[in-house]
Amino acid sequence: MKPATVVSVLAAGLALAACRTSDLPEPRRDRPNILLVVADDLGYSDLGAYGGEIRTPTLNALAESGLVATDFYVSPRGAPTRAMLLTGVDHHLTGFGGLPRRIAPNQRGKPGYEGALNQRVVSVASVLRDAGYHTYMAGKWELGATARSLPAARGFQRSFVLLDGFASHWEDRRSAIVGHEYAGYSENGRLLYELPDGYFSTRHFTDFLMASIEEQRSDGRPFFAYLSFQAPHGPLAVPEDWRDRYAGVYDSGYDAARAGRLTRMKRRGLVRHEVKPFPGIPTVPAWSALSDDLKHKQARRMELYAAMVENLDHHLGRLLDYLREIGEYGDTVVVFLSDNGTEPADRGPAGMDPRARDWLARQFPESDVENWGSPGSFVEYGPAWAQVGMVPFRLFKGTQAEGGVRSPLIVSGPPVQRRGHTTHALLHVTDLAPTFLELAGAQHPSSYRGRPVLPIQGSSLVPLLAGERSARHGPREWLGFELGGDRAIRRGDWKLVWMAPPFGIDDWRLFRLDRDPSELWNRAAEEPDKMRELIELWDQYVEANGVILPGPAAADLADR
Repeated sequence: MKPATVVSVLAAGLALAACRTSDLPEPRRDRPNILLVVADDLGYSDLGAYGGEIRTPTLNALAESGLVATDFYVSPRGAPTRAMLLTGVDHHLTGFGGLPRRIAPNQRGKPGYEGALNQRVVSVASVLRDAGYHTYMAGKWELGATARSLPAARGFQRSFVLLDGFASHWEDRRSAIVGHEYAGYSENGRLLYELPDGYFSTRHFTDFLMASIEEQRSDGRPFFAYLSFQAPHGPLAVPEDWRDRYAGVYDSGYDAARAGRLTRMKRRGLVRHEVKPFPGIPTVPAWSALSDDLKHKQARRMELYAAMVENLDHHLGRLLDYLREIGEYGDTVVVFLSDNGTEPADRGPAGMDPRARDWLARQFPESDVENWGSPGSFVEYGPAWAQVGMVPFRLFKGTQAEGGVRSPLIVSGPPVQRRGHTTHALLHVTDLAPTFLELAGAQHPSSYRGRPVLPIQGSSLVPLLAGERSARHGPREWLGFELGGDRAIRRGDWKLVWMAPPFGIDDWRLFRLDRDPSELWNRAAEEPDKMRELIELWDQYVEANGVILPGPAAADLADR
């Protein structure tokens, strides 16, 4: 065994919290536990509840007993989404106006572009902790590695986190970010330099949360637990006894998988029957055009990805079973989402920066297809399967197209009155923080520990969960988006979007999403009044959130 740098998370003796139990208000068990679960790069249509063929019985059961949302929006990249999730404030104000390794020269040093969760916002974990909740986190953090930005400094009493965004799922800690040999980890505010023998991210994160809850459950206080899975983000990895669970399932190819998912989505009422899918990017060949060897390799990618998703579902099921065993499940609100659309990248020579390709070759030596998914291997599922994951939408992660910013959202638990209901209300990730605070009976402060903090911009979804027909975002309300210069506005059924080539035209395009969620028909020329209306909203969004469009900047293409 390695030295016990990280002790077993199931053993007693977790480190003391920054905020001691004795300093907190008396327990109020009329307030629910809150379990927030985030998947990394999960596709909109991957889950069975959203039309997928992957076996996800735990999440399907949550959907059947809870609320499923079809029009829930996030950022096209994980860090901005996570910043908004924990604060209820637009990412341009939290420190993530741009990705940390992609800040343009004209953005550097400007408020909102710090590259870490800044001091102008307060984490929902801090507010809930101060209101008497136990607060725990396990998983991917991605919001900064300084003392002031670690989870321990942002309200989490217990935390075990991967600090970086793109790394091995195993104990080797290999990083895929150029120039970073090892990924960073932190436990309860201290940096870690070794992981236990047999470490696997999905299992370990789940174990840590269960151990944290067990450690403090005797005092009767509710908990806020944030389970931020690294799965199914690449490099694809899954324990050996899981790797062949989908053998042969994808031998018919990605075209057939997309068609099957879309048919099931229509049957479930997730999209209209007349909806046509985005046809795909031209660099992805038809399945029939591939050689037998390429078909085998492509199918294997998706087999491993599907196994990762099912494995995630399995470990979430373990956590929920534990809550049942200790009598807490019935008092727990469970919220599940993905941080952005599916990852289209692939380690092939086309389209990859040579620096990143060379770095990955050093960190993860090329392995035979038979070894894919094992420790030390590197494989991603690539653009063809990424389009399957986001059917029927256009494109995938990293874009302001619907495939980059739509996420599944499932909410289950005591506040949900219309169980098994699907809502088409326009919702946003900033709505979750105020939802948690309302459920907990906690108030968002105007100042925190001597510093002013920005107000929450999202609105609570508690009325929607209670069965009220009108959601926070009605036909005359709107959402704004920007990252890396690509931008969008959605108001009602209309979406205005500007994207750079190769996926955009460096100009505005207009789509009507209720009829065309795949963004196939640009309505800009025929709807000039609607264009002007939404461009005015874009100007308001820039002003309200301090948006600085980037000038020329060198991008680290491995920053994923």
